Amino acid sequence: MAEQALWYVVHTYSGYENKVATNLETIVENRRLQDLIHEVKVPVEMVPELKDGKERLVERKLFPGYVLVKMVMTDESWYIVRNCRGVTGFVGPSSKPEPLSDEEAEKLGMNTKAELTLDYAVGDNVQITAGPLEGFVGVVDEIDLQAQKVKVKVSMFGRETPAELELGQAKPL
Repeated sequence: MAEQALWYVVHTYSGYENKVATNLETIVENRRLQDLIHEVKVPVEMVPELKDGKERLVERKLFPGYVLVKMVMTDESWYIVRNCRGVTGFVGPSSKPEPLSDEEAEKLGMNTKAELTLDYAVGDNVQITAGPLEGFVGVVDEIDLQAQKVKVKVSMFGRETPAELELGQAKPL
């Protein structure tokens, strides 16, 4: 019974997209559900923004209020996602989750990986721009483009503390 994992659209409270994605990834990790829930994405684009007279790229959510989840739909996976804090439900008729078609997933770029260009590298000092360590400065230890994560060593209380962040949660100093 090897069911195929499909992309589903999950509706969240506005502004909770990243929190929902992080919570789901944590639940999947803790309960070892990688075979049911494969990927969680908050589609974003980088747009130029003028701030303090300087133009810089900022992350903007493509679909505010929505998170995309690639999962095998079972009662267990439905229950986990549906009851994740911040989730209001799945997108689909009469709350029956409807997966994205291959064409829709293709249009959203879910099946393709765009090459990412980062403005920081291993060994660089970065400032953390989101999450519990927001405002802290750390040194980039490792960059995983595949998982879209960056590992940063943050010095706090006289100790080096490792932190794993999304690529967009750190900016060069």
